[in-house]
Amino acid sequence: MGPVIPVKRTLVVNVPASQIYAYLVDFENATEWDAGTVRCTRASGDGSVGTTYTNVSKFLGRETQLTYIVTALETDRLIAWTGENTSVISDDKITLTPSGTGTEVTYVAEFTFKGRARYVGPLLKPALDKLANNTQQTLRDALLRLR
Repeated sequence: MGPVIPVKRTLVVNVPASQIYAYLVDFENATEWDAGTVRCTRASGDGSVGTTYTNVSKFLGRETQLTYIVTALETDRLIAWTGENTSVISDDKITLTPSGTGTEVTYVAEFTFKGRARYVGPLLKPALDKLANNTQQTLRDALLRLR
C-alpha cells in the first residue's frame, strides 16, 4: 500500500450538534453534502456501527464504487466510516465540537491508495485538496439548510 494522504477541513455553523449528528449519521445523505458522492445507499444494517453503504463517487471525471462501513459513532460528537475498493481505502471522520452558539465541524479524510494506484496516489494530493474544498462548501450549505 502507498502512503496515507490526509485532507482536513473545519467549518463553524450556527446549528446545534444534535441536528448535525442526526443528519450526518445517515450516510445516504452524503449525496447532499459530499461533493464527490453521486449515489449512496444502505446495503445492510440499521445505521449503527457495522452498517454498510454502497457509495458511488466521482473523482477526476470518473465514477468509482466504494463500500463504506460505519466504524465509530459517539452521539452528537463523532461519526467515522471506512470506504474501500480495489484501489483505495478512505478513512473518514467528522467530529462535532460546541463553538459559541453553534458547532465546529471538522472533516478528516485519509486516503491510502493500493495496487497500481499506490504509485500515483501522492500525485493526487492537489485533486484531493480540491475535492475537500468543494466538500467543505457543500457540507456548509447542507448544514445551514438544517436551521
